[in-house]
Amino acid sequence: MGKERWRRVGSAVWRSVAVWAVSTLTMLVLAGILPDFRLQSTDGDSATSIAVTAALGAGAFGVLSSVVWPLLVRALLLVPALVLGVLVFFLNGSLLILALRLDPSGQSEAAPETAVVVAAVMSAVASATGGALAVRDDDAYRRRLYRLSDRRRRQAPPPGALSAPGTVFLQLDGVGHDVLVDAIGRGLMPTVAAWLGEGPGARTTHRLAPWRTDWSSQTGASQLGILHGSNHDVPAFRWYEKDTREIVVCNRPTSAAELQRRAIERTGDGGLLTVDGASRGNLFSGGAEQLALVLSVAARRGRENRSRAGYFAYFSDPANAVRTALSFVADVGREIGESTRARLRKQRPRVGRGGLYPFIRAFATVIERDVVVAAVIGDMFAGRASVYADLVAYDEVAHHSGPRSRDAEKVLQRLDRSLALIEQVAEHAPRAYRVVLLSDHGQSPGETFHARYGLGLGELVRAGCGLPVPRKVRRTHSGAEARAAVRAALRRPVEEGGEQFLPARPPSEPIVLASGNLGLVSFPDVPHRMSREEIDARHPALLTTLANHPGVGFVLVRSEEHGGLVLGAHGAEIPLDELDDDPGPLADFGPGAADAVRRTHSFPHVADIMVNSWYDPEDGEVLAFEEQIGSHGGLGGAQGRPFLMSPLTLSPPVGAGEELVGAEQVHRVLRRWLREDDGPQVPVGDGAALDDRRPA
Repeated sequence: MGKERWRRVGSAVWRSVAVWAVSTLTMLVLAGILPDFRLQSTDGDSATSIAVTAALGAGAFGVLSSVVWPLLVRALLLVPALVLGVLVFFLNGSLLILALRLDPSGQSEAAPETAVVVAAVMSAVASATGGALAVRDDDAYRRRLYRLSDRRRRQAPPPGALSAPGTVFLQLDGVGHDVLVDAIGRGLMPTVAAWLGEGPGARTTHRLAPWRTDWSSQTGASQLGILHGSNHDVPAFRWYEKDTREIVVCNRPTSAAELQRRAIERTGDGGLLTVDGASRGNLFSGGAEQLALVLSVAARRGRENRSRAGYFAYFSDPANAVRTALSFVADVGREIGESTRARLRKQRPRVGRGGLYPFIRAFATVIERDVVVAAVIGDMFAGRASVYADLVAYDEVAHHSGPRSRDAEKVLQRLDRSLALIEQVAEHAPRAYRVVLLSDHGQSPGETFHARYGLGLGELVRAGCGLPVPRKVRRTHSGAEARAAVRAALRRPVEEGGEQFLPARPPSEPIVLASGNLGLVSFPDVPHRMSREEIDARHPALLTTLANHPGVGFVLVRSEEHGGLVLGAHGAEIPLDELDDDPGPLADFGPGAADAVRRTHSFPHVADIMVNSWYDPEDGEVLAFEEQIGSHGGLGGAQGRPFLMSPLTLSPPVGAGEELVGAEQVHRVLRRWLREDDGPQVPVGDGAALDDRRPA
C-alpha cells in the first residue's frame, strides 16, 4: 500500500472519529435538554457511564445510518416521493431507538416523538461536521458529493473520454433577460455578475445575449424546441385537438410524452442529450438515459421509470431530508408572511395565494431546487458529457408575487448561491465543465383580465356567442410547472379540474382555454378549423366582441378569402401576408410578431380563434387570462425575451448584428456547442440535418 493510499485511509479514519465525537457530544446535550430522552438509569449514573452510553449510542446510530438507511430508502421508492420525504423523519427516529436498544448498558431510552427530533438533529450535525472536514480534502470532498448523489456509472467511460470538456446547461425558468441584467446590476446575483466581469471576483468568463421566443412563450414550447429541436404544432400551453377530442396540457405527463414523441418523429433524432446525457427537472428528456424528475416519463410505471431516481439520490442522506424540511417549513412561513403583508397593504395587482399554494411554492423553491442541484452535482462527478437541468423556483414565485417583486428577488439570490455551489463542484469534477446559463422565456407583469373587467375570457366568449354567462364567474387557475411536479411527486394524475379530455358541455358550445395572456377558442362540434366566415354565420357578434374589447390586443382567425387574418379594434383586418407593410394591431408587439403569428397559423392544431391580450409597450404590462400577475404564454413584453449566457470558449451564438429567434434555433446553437472542442457528437437525423443547414 503506497503512502498516498495510507494518507487517504488515515484522513478517512480521522473524519469518522471526529464525526463520532461530535455526535456523542450532541447526544449528551440533547439528553440534558429533552425530558423524554434518557442516557442513564432512573437512580442516576456517573458522568463516565453516561458518556460511554452516549458514545456507544452515537456509534450504533452512525453505523445503522450508513448501512441500513440507504437500503430502507431504496425499498421505499415505491411510495410517492413527497411521502418519502416525510417518512424520512420517522425512519430516522426508529433507527435511533434501535441504536439505543443495542446499547449493552440497557439504560438509554427515548419516547418515539423525541427520538424523531434527536435523530434529525444528530444527522444534521454529523453531516455538517463531515462536510466541513471533507471540504479541506479535495479527494474526500469529491467522493462525498459523488456518493450522496448516487450517480455512479455502470461502466467506465472509454479511454480519453474525460479529456474533452463536458457541458452543463442550467435553465433558470422564467427569468427574462432584463430581469437578469437588473439583478446583476443591483448585486442580487454576484456569481453571475462575476462570470460577466462585474462586481467582486470578476473574471469575464461568459457572454450574455437575449433571444426571442415563439408566439407560445412558455416552457412546453421553448423546452421542447431546445431539447428536441422542434416545437412544431405547439400553439400554446394548453389546446384542444379536434382529431383526438382531447385537451393537451404541456405539464401533463401523458401530453408531455406525446409531444416528445412527435418531436422525435419530426426531427429524426432523440434529442440534445442522446450522447451520455442527463435530464434533470425538465418537462422532456432530451434523449438522455439518465433521468430525474422528468415529466414526460412520470406517467410510466415499473422499473423502467427512473424519473424519481433523484429523490432516492437526495434522501439517501438523512441530513438532506432534515435540512430540506427545515428550509421547506421556513419557505411556507415566508410565503404566508409575504402574502399577508401584500393583503394588509392592499397591494395591486394581487392574486389569491392561499390554500395549498404556500406548499406548492415551497416545493419549487426548496425541494425541487435541492434535488435537481444534487443530481447535477452527481452528474458532474460521474463525468457526464452533457447535463440539462431546469430550476423552476423563480417562475413559480413570479407568477404570484410579480416578476420584480421583493419575493422574486430573494429567489434569484438563492438561485445564485446554487450556481456558486455548482461552480465550486466543477473544480473537483473528473473533467472540465462549461456551464451554459439560459432561460426558456421571461415574464410580463400586469393584473389579470378578470380583475380588470370582472369577467374571464370564457365568459366574454359566451357573451359574444349569445350564451348565458354565469353570475359567479369562474377564474382560470394557474398551470405552472411546480403544481405538475408536486402532483407527479405524489403520483397523482396531473390533470386539471375541468380540462380532463373533453369537458362535459353541449358540443356546440366553445371550449375556451388560457395560456398566460394567450387565449384559444375552439368549437368541438366542427371537425376542421373554422373560418372567419363560418364563425360569423354561427355567431355574428363573437369576433367583433373579441376584437373590440379593450383587454384584447388582436385576434387571429382563418379566412376563406385571405387565408390567415389578424383582427383588431375599430374594424382592423390585416391579412397575414400584408403584416410586414401594415402591422395593424401587431405594431405595439415589436419586431418579429408577424413572423411568430404566421408560423403558429400554419400549425395543424391551432385553435379556431387565437386571442392575444392587450399589451402596454410603455409599462410592459399584459393582462393574463389566468390567475397570474406575472405571466407568459403569448406576445407582449419581457415574456418573449429570455437570455442565453455562454462561456467565451464557445463560439458566439449568432453573428454580429444577428438576432437569435425561436427555441429551434437555440437548439441548433446548443448542438453546435456540444460539437466544439471534441464534445459529444450528437447524432443527426434527416430532420435535424436540414435544421443544421440553416444559419445559427
